[in-house]
Amino acid sequence: MQKEHIQISMTQENHCYENAHAERINGILKQEFNLGVTFNTEQQALSAVCSAIKTYNQKRPHYALNLKTPDQVYFQKVA
Repeated sequence: MQKEHIQISMTQENHCYENAHAERINGILKQEFNLGVTFNTEQQALSAVCSAIKTYNQKRPHYALNLKTPDQVYFQKVA
C-alpha cells in the first residue's frame, strides 16, 4: 500500500468498525451484490463493483429515501 500511497481510513480510535455508515454499505455490497467473493481477475472484480454501484444508485430503492434511489434524490435537488 505504501507503493500506491494509499492510507487506511480509520476513526479516532483506530477501529474500522466504528464507521457505521461505511460498514453498512460494505455489508450491502457484499450480501446483496455478492461482492464478498474472491474474483479470478481484476477485470471481473472491477466489472462487478461498477455494476453493483450502478444498481445501488440507480435502481435500488432505499427506505431512508422514501423508496427513491440515490440518483432520484440527488438529481431532484440539483435540478
